[in-house]
Amino acid sequence: MLDLNFFRRNLTEVAERLGQRGFSLDTDAFLALDVRRREALSEIEALRGERNARSKEIGALRQQGQDTTEAQARVRAIGERISELEAGAQQADDEFRDLMTGVPNLPHASVPAGAGSEQNAEIKRWGEPRPFPFAPKAHWDLGSGLGLLDFERAAKITGARFVVYKGALARLERSLINFMLDTHTARHGYTEVLPPFLVNSASLFGTGQLPKFAEDLFKVEGSDLWLIPTAEVPVTNLFRDETLQAQDLPVRYCAFTACFRSEAGSYGRDVRGIIRQHQFQKVELVKFTTPEQSYDELEALTADAEAILEALGLPYRRMLLCTGDMGFSSAKTYDLEVWLPGLGEYKEISSCSNFEDFQARRAGIRVKTAGGKSEFAHTLNGSGLAVGRTLVAVLENYQQEDGSIVVPEALRTYMGMDVITPAAG
Repeated sequence: MLDLNFFRRNLTEVAERLGQRGFSLDTDAFLALDVRRREALSEIEALRGERNARSKEIGALRQQGQDTTEAQARVRAIGERISELEAGAQQADDEFRDLMTGVPNLPHASVPAGAGSEQNAEIKRWGEPRPFPFAPKAHWDLGSGLGLLDFERAAKITGARFVVYKGALARLERSLINFMLDTHTARHGYTEVLPPFLVNSASLFGTGQLPKFAEDLFKVEGSDLWLIPTAEVPVTNLFRDETLQAQDLPVRYCAFTACFRSEAGSYGRDVRGIIRQHQFQKVELVKFTTPEQSYDELEALTADAEAILEALGLPYRRMLLCTGDMGFSSAKTYDLEVWLPGLGEYKEISSCSNFEDFQARRAGIRVKTAGGKSEFAHTLNGSGLAVGRTLVAVLENYQQEDGSIVVPEALRTYMGMDVITPAAG
C-alpha cells in the first residue's frame, strides 16, 4: 500500500506514474472522499473551539449563580455533532483505504515505460545455447519417453495441469531443491525456513494478493485458510506487525514450498507440459532491508538466483520489466529467463522484485534505526529458482539423441548417477 499522506498530497503525480503501469486512477473518487474528510475535520476543529468557549461560559455563569441548563444543552448538542462528524471522517478514511488496497505500487525511476513484455529491456545474457546435431524434443516428450512423467494418471487423480514424477525425475526434482537450498544457505548467506503451506487472509493482504487477486488462489472451504501461491506470503508475514532493528538488517531467508495457483486468466497458455501447473515447487528468496539497502540487495538477490543457473550450465538472460509488465506490488522487477531448446525460446524461471515499503505498510513491518526513528522496512523476494521449470530446462538442455538426459555435474552427487535413462527410473 502506498503512503497515504504522500498519495493525498501528490495525487496528480501518482496518477501519472500509475498511468505508466496501465492503471487508471479514479482521481475524482479520491478527491471527493478527501474533500468530505477535510470538510468534516475542519468543522470538527471549529466545533471543538466553540465547545471549549461555551464550557468556559458555563463556568462563569455558575460562579454568578445563573441557570446553565440551556448552555449545557448547547454544549451537549455540539458534542453530538462532533461525534457524527468524527464517524463520517473515519468512514471517509476507511473508504479511502479500501480504494487504496486496489492501487498498485509506483514504479521506480529506473523502470522503463511500456505497455507489455515487448518493452522489457534485456540487461544481461549468459551462456550460449547448445547446438544440437538433431532436432531437440520438448520436455513433455522427453519425460514421457523415459516413462517418468505421467500426465494421464495425474489428471485421473486430480485434474488437468497436474503431473506425477516417477523414478529418476522425482529424484531430480528433489536434488534440485536440495542443491538450491544448500547453495543459498552455504554460499549466499540465507537462513532456511520451512513455513506452513496454508495462510490466513491477513497474510495474503500483507503481501498484496488480497483482495484484488482472490480468483488466482485456492481457498479452503469453510475456513479463513488459503493454499499459498508462493513462499513469499508466509515468509514475508513472519514479521507482520513487528519492528525490526536496523543493525540486524538485511535479514535473508530462503524457503522450499509447494505453490498452488488457480491460473485464472491464463486459459490457453502453456497448456502442454509442466510450465504452468496448479501445483509446483519453488525455492524462494526473501529479504527484509532498510530503505537505503534495498536496491543493492535487489542486485545481490538477482545474482544469487543467477548463480544457480550458471552452476547448472543453463543459458539465460536477465530482463528488466517495463512499467506495464510488473506485478501489482513491485516497484522494480528483474525476470530471469532460461533457454529451452525444445520450445525454442527463453522462458521465465525467476522474478526478483523490490517492493520497497509497499508490502511492509500493508503488513505493519517496521524498522527502528540506531537513532530511534521508526520507519517501514523494505521487502524483496525472488525465486531461487522455480524447481519445475529448472527441471524442464535440465531435460531440454541436457537431452541426448536417444532420449536420455545427462545429469549436470553440479547435481551428480545428489542424484547418484550421471545419466537418466528409462532403466534409471
